[in-house]
Amino acid sequence: MSAAMTPVNISVERVAKMIDHSLLRPELTIGEVGDGCELALRYDVASVCVKPADVPFAAGLLAGTDVAVGTVVGFPHGSSTSRIKAAETAAALNDGAREIDMVINIGWLRQRRDDDVLADIEMVVREAGDAALVKVILENAYLDTEEKIRGCRISEQAGADYVKTSTGFAPGGATLDDLRLMRATVPPRMGVKAAGGVRTLDLLLTMAEIGVTRFGATATATILDDLRARIDGQHKEV
Repeated sequence: MSAAMTPVNISVERVAKMIDHSLLRPELTIGEVGDGCELALRYDVASVCVKPADVPFAAGLLAGTDVAVGTVVGFPHGSSTSRIKAAETAAALNDGAREIDMVINIGWLRQRRDDDVLADIEMVVREAGDAALVKVILENAYLDTEEKIRGCRISEQAGADYVKTSTGFAPGGATLDDLRLMRATVPPRMGVKAAGGVRTLDLLLTMAEIGVTRFGATATATILDDLRARIDGQHKEV
């Protein structure tokens, strides 16, 4: 995973490649998804994260570019069966997705059914294989500290690539305390993704200093335009 962001190594290009441009609102039309993909390409972000039904369309638009197509599995409540999550993953890969953000079974984690949570994540990780990154959404708004730690450790054991704070559709999103906890719990090989409420450059940079390596955002243009303006302003002052 990339080193933590510091004032010395900030650039528009680097920050852009830490953003998954989110296109998950249920009311989005295919035209709006297309506009979002074009924005993602224009800013050269890491990926777009689209609804499963939109993966073929997004993959067609972004084929041959450096912007990956990601999608969600078991979204937003995590309550699909493990077999269905694995099948969703297989279908998404076939349609062109290369990043999978899966939601854990939140109730199982709270019930301490850790073996079931592990098996649930492992089925998605196995299906993804080397073809896609797997990010495990814990949905921290519903968890206490001990549950968040267990969720991180189970995700690590299952072989996931990232742990992620939130779907963006729960009562709360990413918090600095949660991100510090997650970064301290998972090993350096794993990334930490913040999602839910990352709408300003200052907040993103604060989270990056903690060691967050991906951000789910809808305010992509606002964040990157702000960064470019600040960098341009510093150059003019010099």
